[in-house]
Amino acid sequence: MPKSRGRAGAKERARRSSELPQTQKIKSNPSWFVPVMCGLMILGVLWVATFYITSGALPIGAIGYWNLAIGMGLIMAGFVMATNWR
Repeated sequence: MPKSRGRAGAKERARRSSELPQTQKIKSNPSWFVPVMCGLMILGVLWVATFYITSGALPIGAIGYWNLAIGMGLIMAGFVMATNWR
């Protein structure tokens, strides 16, 4: 029966992988990152809900439907931060 060559290949791959440089560690986020991210999303939802509940009188009645843009912008800023969360 012919001798299998599988083990020699595995040993060679293991030897080559030990010679490769170690990968860099990914830095974690600072401690303030997650509370700010969650705070932005929650603040945005509360801003939009307040606008709808008060029929546009609050949070800033003079700017009208721009209140929705502010609320959605806060929510989007939180989601953009979430894409960078490690």
